[in-house]
Amino acid sequence: MNRKQQKTLSRIKDKPTCADLTWDDVQSFFKAIGAKIREGEGSRVQVIFNKRVLRLHKPHPQKELRKYAVEAIRDFLINIEVIK
Repeated sequence: MNRKQQKTLSRIKDKPTCADLTWDDVQSFFKAIGAKIREGEGSRVQVIFNKRVLRLHKPHPQKELRKYAVEAIRDFLINIEVIK
């Protein structure tokens, strides 16, 4: 995991939840930890890690994720024990 991906993880863990985290940064982080990203119809995305699945929507037309999406990602990372 490179420095930018470590910073992305740190920003995901931040409270209060940040509102300027981009999908590209999060996608890069997920790939670094070995998660698979499957795109569905429209903006639907599945992040798959060790048979656990996170379903969310990519942001559009803006690049930044909404706070509820960042919180869902944080909860997912806690469940897969990336965040303790």
